[in-house]
Amino acid sequence: MAETRVALGFLEDAEQWQLLSQQFPSKVGGKPAWLSQSDTPSLHELSCDKCHLPTVFLLQVYAPIAGQGRSFHRTLFVFCCKTPECYSRNDSRCLKVFRSQLPRKNNFYPFDPPSDDGPNEKELEPCVLSSGVTLCKLCGCVGQKTCSKCHAVSYCSKEHQTIDWKHSHKKECCKQVPSSAVPSTFLFPESELVTELEEQPEEESSETVEDERSNLDCSDLADGLAETELEDMAMHETQDSKVFQRFKKRIASEPHQVLRYCRGGSPLWVSSEHVPGEKDIPNCSCGSRRIFEFQVMPQLLNDLKVDSPDASIDWGTLAIYTCADSCDQGNKYSSEFIWKQDFTEQI
Repeated sequence: MAETRVALGFLEDAEQWQLLSQQFPSKVGGKPAWLSQSDTPSLHELSCDKCHLPTVFLLQVYAPIAGQGRSFHRTLFVFCCKTPECYSRNDSRCLKVFRSQLPRKNNFYPFDPPSDDGPNEKELEPCVLSSGVTLCKLCGCVGQKTCSKCHAVSYCSKEHQTIDWKHSHKKECCKQVPSSAVPSTFLFPESELVTELEEQPEEESSETVEDERSNLDCSDLADGLAETELEDMAMHETQDSKVFQRFKKRIASEPHQVLRYCRGGSPLWVSSEHVPGEKDIPNCSCGSRRIFEFQVMPQLLNDLKVDSPDASIDWGTLAIYTCADSCDQGNKYSSEFIWKQDFTEQI
């Protein structure tokens, strides 16, 4: 599996994070490695809110919370639509994020992790979870439809059954032929997320979310100062340039990083436009507020190989916000919030 770089923000328990993450994969592409083996998201939950087609697994991050028993194991899963036309400007309806967490003592994994001295053979991707949940042969999400001819494989939707039929199942159906080991090009290329710690620059150590937002909102003052429309535009462009320059300066030491993790911190925005206020981030279904956890960087698009001369999957950054309490909802996969910010047209 290829490696993809991650910046670990200012994580207090980074060493423990890295130790536990060796047991559960943090990765990009391929099929999801579900944490809880039951109550996986339904087809309706995973469907794009714009075109209503099933979204595809983008990445997962193993992110347990130290000292919180119910979150001894904790993974966040991000899915995205593969229809380029759904990626309208600053619109996150084509993206989904889910949280799954388990206590150390649970029904799916041993209390103690397996020994490093044991065999390290790569397990085949399961088509049925230990809970009995059947998975889609193409995407690895819950599959409730079976092939009407062989009844040997399952799919989440008619669309994915059609894609897999053309890819490999047409040759395999009702025949004693092993399932193709070649992943479908419909899935994103699979790679491991490799973490690296990042130290906070001294000049930004005292910066708060409120300070940053007040700086970003300074263009609003122009309306009350009788400035001309041209001067307002110039002020906005200058501020937007400052934000983008700060973005470039911050990632200069690791220009290929695809994800920045800093639970409870603040995102590194690519633009002064479309920055969420507190009222824009909805509370969790439990009633608790949501806080920033990590962001997906635009550099990941290069690894996904989605570039196209026409419409294309695109974003400036994806900011993921999760329940501040990481509330206990049993084995259920909890829907969390994602904010898509695009680059300004001037950049």
